[in-house]
Amino acid sequence: MIGRRAFIAGIGGALLAGPFDVGAQQKRIPRVGLLDYAEFWDPLREALAEMGYVEGQTIVFEYRASGGRGERLPSLAAELVQRKVDLIVTYGTPVTLVAKRATATIPIIMVGVGEPVQTGLVAGLARPGGNVTGSTILGADLGAKRLELLRSAIPKLSRVAFLWNPENASNTAQLQHVQQGARALGVTLLPVPASGPDQFDAAFAAMMKKRPDALMVTADPAQQLFVQRIVQFAASHRLPAMYQVKANVVDGGLMSYGPSLPDLFRRAAIYVDRILKGTKPADLPIEQPTKFELVINLKTARALGLTMPPSVLARADQVIE
Repeated sequence: MIGRRAFIAGIGGALLAGPFDVGAQQKRIPRVGLLDYAEFWDPLREALAEMGYVEGQTIVFEYRASGGRGERLPSLAAELVQRKVDLIVTYGTPVTLVAKRATATIPIIMVGVGEPVQTGLVAGLARPGGNVTGSTILGADLGAKRLELLRSAIPKLSRVAFLWNPENASNTAQLQHVQQGARALGVTLLPVPASGPDQFDAAFAAMMKKRPDALMVTADPAQQLFVQRIVQFAASHRLPAMYQVKANVVDGGLMSYGPSLPDLFRRAAIYVDRILKGTKPADLPIEQPTKFELVINLKTARALGLTMPPSVLARADQVIE
C-alpha cells in the first residue's frame, strides 16, 4: 500500500504550485468532463475553487448523467470525447470502464473504484500506466470487515442478505470476500442481485423470502443513486443494514464502514490540477485510503429495537443520536 506521506509528497505538493496559469488571455479554458451521477461532484468543485480555479473563467465542467440507465453510458462517454474535454472524472468501476473503452488518450480520473488492477483499469497502483489514475475505495478487501462489524453489533446474526450489482466487476470481487468472511464467521450469506432501480422491487421480494437477519449494501453507483429506496426498505422491514457510505447512515441507515467519499472527491482535485498542468496520468500513483470511519445511527438502532454493545460504540468514529 502506498503510504500517505509518499502520496502527499508526490502529488499533494501540487497544492503549493498554485492554480492553473491563466495569465495568457488567448489560452484555451480547460474542460473537465464529469461522467454520470455522483453525489459528491460538489466537494470536487469546491476543492478546485480553493485551489484558485474559477468556474466559467479558468475551468469549465461538462456534465453527463445516465439517470440510472447504464445502457446510456457509452453514448454519454462518446459525447465527452467528441467535445474534446481535457480530462474525464468518473465514480465507480462500471463508469470508469466505459470511459476507458471510449478513449485511450484523454486522461481519466477515477474516484472510489473497488478493484482497479483486478478489473483491468490500471496496470498497477504505484504506476498505473495508460490514461487512467485516481483513487480506490478498497471495497472488496473491506467486505469481510464490514460483516465482522455487523456480527459484533448483532451477536445472534446468522443470515445476511448482500445486495450487489452483478454488472459491477468490483462488486463481484467484493462478493467473494464477503462469502469468505461469512464462512469464517459461520454466517449464511444470501446474495441478492440488482443492477438498477427497475430491479429493486423484485430483489427486495426475493430477499425477504430468504428471511435474512440483516442486510449489507455496497457503494455501487447505480444503487447509490437511489439508495434512499434501500434505506426505506430496510426501515420498513426492520432490517438492520451495513453500508459502505456514511451518507447512507446519515439518511437513516444503521451502520457504515469505509473511507470518506467526499474526501476522495476533494483529493481528486489534486489529480485534476496536476493533469491540467501537464503531468501524465500514467505517472500519478493510485491513492488508497488510509482512514476508515465506522458510523452508527443510534436513532435507527432504537427504531429497530437494537441495543448496540458498548464495545462496538467504543469503536465508532461517529455516533448519530
